[in-house]
Amino acid sequence: MSVNGCEPVLVDGDEWKAYFRDFKRSAFRLEVHQVYTMPAEAESVRDFLAGEPKPEGFNTAWHRTIQGHAAAGRKMKRAKVVHRPLTDYSRYLFAWAIPGNVEAGEDYRIVDLTDQANPGLPDQDFWLFDETTVVHLNYRPDGTQINRELIQSPDLGKYLAWRDLALGHSAPFSDYRT
Repeated sequence: MSVNGCEPVLVDGDEWKAYFRDFKRSAFRLEVHQVYTMPAEAESVRDFLAGEPKPEGFNTAWHRTIQGHAAAGRKMKRAKVVHRPLTDYSRYLFAWAIPGNVEAGEDYRIVDLTDQANPGLPDQDFWLFDETTVVHLNYRPDGTQINRELIQSPDLGKYLAWRDLALGHSAPFSDYRT
C-alpha cells in the first residue's frame, strides 16, 4: 500500500533494533490496542493466565536497554490506552511486564478511556524517536502484528500533538488502580 505515492518502508530485524540502540534523546510509544498477539510472548501469557509465578529474570534484556538509556539521560515514555474490564493481555502487562519497565526507568503511563470519550487519539500504534522519526506498528484485529512501517516525511506536529494529548490524559502506571 502506498501513501502519498510512496511505497511503504518496512523495518525489521537489525534495522528495527537500531532505532532502540541509536536514538539520542527520546523514544515514545503510543499503544492503542487492547490485545497484542506476539509469538515471543505466547508462552509467558499462557503461564500468567495459568497462575504461574513470573519467571526469575523476566524481560531482563529489555530492562537493560531501558536502564542504559536512562543512565545516559535518554527518555523512554509510553502511553497505553485501556478500557475496563482489562483484557487478559492487559492484565498480563500490568502484572508481569510494566512494573519491570518502570523499575528500569521507563515512564509508562496509562490512558484509561473507560468512563470518557477518546480525546482525539488515533487508532494507530506508533513509536516516535527523537521527535523526528515515526514508525507505525500495524496490527490485525486479533492483535497479530502485520509489520512496522517507517513513515516518510511524517507530519511531526500531528504525532507530537498525539503524544502530548496521550500524556496529558494519562496517569503514571504507579498511580493507576485497576
